[in-house]
Amino acid sequence: MATAPAPAPRAAAPGAAAPPAGPVTPVRPRRRRALLPYLLLAPAIGILLLGTGYPVLWQLLTSLRTYGVAQQFGQPAPFVGLANYAAIVADADLWGVIVRSVVFCIVTALVTVALGLGLALLMRAVWNWARVTLQVALLLAWAMPVIAAMTVWIWLFDRRRGVVNWLLETAGLEQFHRFDWLSQPLTFFAVASVIVVWMSVPFVALSVYAGLTQVSTEVLEASAIDGASPRQRLRYIILPMIRPVIMIVLLLQLVWDLRVFTQVRMLQDAGSATSAFDLLGTAIYKLGTGTSNFGTAAALSVFILALTLVMSAYYVRALLKEDQE
Repeated sequence: MATAPAPAPRAAAPGAAAPPAGPVTPVRPRRRRALLPYLLLAPAIGILLLGTGYPVLWQLLTSLRTYGVAQQFGQPAPFVGLANYAAIVADADLWGVIVRSVVFCIVTALVTVALGLGLALLMRAVWNWARVTLQVALLLAWAMPVIAAMTVWIWLFDRRRGVVNWLLETAGLEQFHRFDWLSQPLTFFAVASVIVVWMSVPFVALSVYAGLTQVSTEVLEASAIDGASPRQRLRYIILPMIRPVIMIVLLLQLVWDLRVFTQVRMLQDAGSATSAFDLLGTAIYKLGTGTSNFGTAAALSVFILALTLVMSAYYVRALLKEDQE
């Protein structure tokens, strides 16, 4: 039987480079390489969906139902649609709590980041022994349990035996004789802001200091030789280089300060627990455990989640834009 002749090799185009000699490395299929990162991320995504997705889904379902004491003992939870959300919109006291929480969150987050940035710059400027001492003090404050720290702070601002009132009286401010810091909303939230800032500054200071260590000393020395003042180096060199770190810690502070609960609740136990002293965390706690209105409490929790996403959307978009650049 006659066999077909083998096809002749195709001639190279005039001027084209000859293929390299030697063994040919097998090329991995592009589709397989594209799937590999997703396969590596799949276990982490599955754990996140199981650990955070399920509670969020259950909270969404609860916010659409009437859920009280009877439902905790097995009674069916009737579906009420958006009635719990409508109750939040119609409640003027809850709107006051929402506005108060947003203002408290923004003020404490900005003050925390400003103080943390100042401490980070101070750690970069001082001698080694002073920097280590400051870092140890920040870590001790960061590691202190919240309950122990709040016990000390409540004692400091105690009306009769507090150190703060004693110092102010010693300085000649007689109007602070047995002054009750926790009896008025303005002074109450001022004390709460001081405590929240004190507990959060170590994290911000150490994070920003880690970013400052990445700033090149050669660039700073060159700018100093060119005649740049310390303020100009801070404004035009240091702050732009650590801007991503500052944005991340500010975003985290906004999220954390919007959900603050323990500090405010313990101050309420030491002072007044009326609705004028509530933030979103304590308001949800009272709706759930105080009035057993778990449906409205779940709806308010979903509102906090949406508010957190809205407040962080700008920073997340800016971070994604910087990553693309």
